[in-house]
Amino acid sequence: MLLPFAVSVIYNEPQGVPFLGVALICILLGTLIVIKKPKNMNFFAREGFAVTSLSWIMLSVFGCLPFVINGDIPNFTDALFETVSGFTTTGASILDDIESLSRASLFWRSFTHWLGGMGVLVFLLALIPMTGGSHMHIMKAESPGPSVDKLLPKVRHTAFVLYAIYFALTVLEFAFLVYAGMPIFDAVTTAAGTAGTGGFGIKSDSMAGYSAAIQWIVAVFMMLFGMNFGFYFLLIRRSFKAAFSYEEIRNYVLIIIAACVFIMLSVISRGCLADMSFAEKLRHTFFQVTSIMTTTGFSTIDYDNLWPQTANLILVALMFVGACAGSTGGGIKVSRVSILFKTVKKEMTLFFHPQRVVLIKNEHKPIAHETIRSTNVFIMAYIFTFVVSVLLVSIDNFDFTTTFTAVAATINNIGPGMSMAGPTESFSAFTYFSKYVMIFDMLAGRLELYPMLILITPEFWRSIFCPNRGIRIYR
Repeated sequence: MLLPFAVSVIYNEPQGVPFLGVALICILLGTLIVIKKPKNMNFFAREGFAVTSLSWIMLSVFGCLPFVINGDIPNFTDALFETVSGFTTTGASILDDIESLSRASLFWRSFTHWLGGMGVLVFLLALIPMTGGSHMHIMKAESPGPSVDKLLPKVRHTAFVLYAIYFALTVLEFAFLVYAGMPIFDAVTTAAGTAGTGGFGIKSDSMAGYSAAIQWIVAVFMMLFGMNFGFYFLLIRRSFKAAFSYEEIRNYVLIIIAACVFIMLSVISRGCLADMSFAEKLRHTFFQVTSIMTTTGFSTIDYDNLWPQTANLILVALMFVGACAGSTGGGIKVSRVSILFKTVKKEMTLFFHPQRVVLIKNEHKPIAHETIRSTNVFIMAYIFTFVVSVLLVSIDNFDFTTTFTAVAATINNIGPGMSMAGPTESFSAFTYFSKYVMIFDMLAGRLELYPMLILITPEFWRSIFCPNRGIRIYR
C-alpha cells in the first residue's frame, strides 16, 4: 500500500493518505501476530487450504479500507467487491465513472491484479525464507490447474522463478506500450492489469480509446500471460523441443485461432460492423477472444450489442474454457477440458472394446488416476457451485442472460458478461446479497474452489477447534 501512497504524493492527491494509514495498521497487526510463534510450523493440506482462503479474505478486507476512507468507494460492500475483483484478477467493477477516482485508487485497483495474478502467497514464498512444513500445500491451494509441479527442487526457488518470469513479461509489455505512445501511468496500470489477466482499466471505455498499435500489444500479451509459465521456463533452459511439444499450449493456440475464424465468419456473414475494414474487424475479434479466453476482461468494442448471437455464444463458451493451467488466467483451464474430452473418448472406446487397455495421456505421459479423479470431481464441484450461484443471484429478478453471464464472469474471473453485466455496464445494479454471492464466486474461482468450499463445511471447523473429536478408526 506504500506504492499507491507514493503515487498520491507524485500527483499531489490527499486520497492517498488512507493507504499509508492502513499500511501502518497492517504493520502493527502483523507485528502483534508474529510475536508468538506456533509450536508446530508444519503445513499439511488442511492448513494450506485454510491459510490460503482466510488470507485472501483478510487481504481483501484490509485492501478495501482505503477506498472507503478516502471516499472513492464509500460503501463497504462495493469497496470489498471491487477489491476482491482486483485480487482475484476478475475485473468486474461496480464503478460507473472510473475516471472520477484518484490516481492512487486507480493504481491500487490495477496493482491488486498484478499481486493476485501469480498469487499473493506464492509471492511471499518467493521472497521470505520460511522454515518447517510442506509449503507445497500453500502453492497447490493458490496455483491454478489440475496438478501443480515444482519447476525446481525447492518450492521457494520455483516461486522465485515464476515471479521472475512474471515480472520480466510485465516490464516488457510496459516498454512496448510506452514505445507505442501510451502515457506512463496508463502503461503501468495497463501492464499490471494485463499481467494478472485482470482487466481493470483506468477509463470507462476500457481499451477502446487507445490506438490500434496499443490494442494489438495488449492482445498479444494477454495471450502470452494466458500460457503455462512452465513453457517459458523450458525456453529459458533452452529445452526448445520440450517447450514446443507442450500439448496444452498447442490446444490453447488452436482454440484461439478457431474462435477468431468462427467469429469473423459470423460477423462478416451477418453484415455487422459494415463501416469497419477487415483489419479492424480482425483486431477487435482477436482482442476480444484473447481477452475472454485468458479471463482478462479488457474490451475494445461493445460486442454484446454489435456482434451477432453466434459470436457472443462463442465468447461465453470461452469464458468456461479459460486459459492454461499454470498461468495467471482463470476458468476451468485448457488442460482440464482436454483431460475431460480424453476421458469421454476412453469410455466410448471401452463401450465397443471392453477388454481393451486404454491409457489417457497428457504431454506424452500417462495421466495418474488421481489426476483424472480430481479433474472429474472439480468439474462436478464447479457445476454445482455455478448452478447454486445462478439460483441465488436470480433472486434479483434480472433477465437470464444477465444472471447467467454475471455468475460466469465472476466464477471464471473474467469481469464483463452480457446484457446488464456487459462490457459497457457495471455490477452496481445488483443487490448486496448478490454481490456477496459473487464475491464468494470470485474467490472460489481464483482459488480453484476447494479452499473456499472447505470453509463452509462444519467438519473443517470441528477439526480446527476440536481436533480430537469425532476421530474414527475403520478396519
